[in-house]
Amino acid sequence: MKKILLIGTGGTIASQLTADGLAPELTSEQLLAQIPSISEICRVESVQLLNLDSTNIAPKHWLRMVRCIRKHYKDYDGFVLTHGTDTMAYTAAALSYLIQQSPKPIVLTGAQKPIGFDVTDSKANLKDAFRVASSDMPGVSLVFNGKVILGTRAQKIRSKSFEAFSSINYPALGVLRDGVLLPYIRQECSPEPVFYEALDTRVSLLKLIPGTDPALLDFLLERSDALVIESFGVGGLPEYEGADFCGSVCRWTERGRLVVLTTQVQNEGSDLGVYHVGHRLKAVPGVLEAFDMTTEAVTAKLMWILGQTRDAQQAQRLFYAPVAHDILWPAER
Repeated sequence: MKKILLIGTGGTIASQLTADGLAPELTSEQLLAQIPSISEICRVESVQLLNLDSTNIAPKHWLRMVRCIRKHYKDYDGFVLTHGTDTMAYTAAALSYLIQQSPKPIVLTGAQKPIGFDVTDSKANLKDAFRVASSDMPGVSLVFNGKVILGTRAQKIRSKSFEAFSSINYPALGVLRDGVLLPYIRQECSPEPVFYEALDTRVSLLKLIPGTDPALLDFLLERSDALVIESFGVGGLPEYEGADFCGSVCRWTERGRLVVLTTQVQNEGSDLGVYHVGHRLKAVPGVLEAFDMTTEAVTAKLMWILGQTRDAQQAQRLFYAPVAHDILWPAER
């Protein structure tokens, strides 16, 4: 029987009602006490790493998770992290870059309702997570509502429903039906994982709306090493009187900043070459295109890249190098 480590970080799954609303208060041991049938799936030991609402999870906490997994990696066959749903996709993406090629499963899960509620998805999600962690599905994944989603492709799409997550621009790795894992895709792995423990958190996001003040772009790039711009449709920057977005981007990339153009549209990705408002950006050094990557993956990947190098050419090479199927070039779609 496989030996799995449960790492508690808080979230709705571990929450209880307080005078100020739901707050994570249960420990990982208390979660396990709610589902004794886990002993039929695997042997479980637990550690309480954090107890936070995932709104309060920051990159420094991702690094704590990585250090915890690295410390215990040789002692367990797989890992389950309980996490709040609101930022779980960011954490899943970050762990995909910080722990690469893992032959052992590293599974994130959580819930839309606390485990102590009469109607809850907590117990089913937790059991499914342990089933995946006890399988031979390597690498980082997110397990929720019967789906196994690649860590770099997960995105929260519903704020309340049990079907909270979707796999964006990539098939689900598998599904769970009546307690049985049906794997579809197996991630690549190496005999040993590669761990990273450096991040540059000076990464910002600008979501365009009609009439966005271009001064916002300058404000963010002055304070950041990289900026993700969520544009419209297949991508581009607006052109209107008194606004020179493209000029601002050129000035900042000449100073060594990275700018990534992505889309606000959930599926099918960007294609800057289609329209004039995007095509002219393809020739600007330092401007990268997200293609079919999620915003969560782009953000985490930039933090990881800039934690490894400050060289613009090397950063661009790393950005377009696929990690855990995070990006497909247009010709491959």
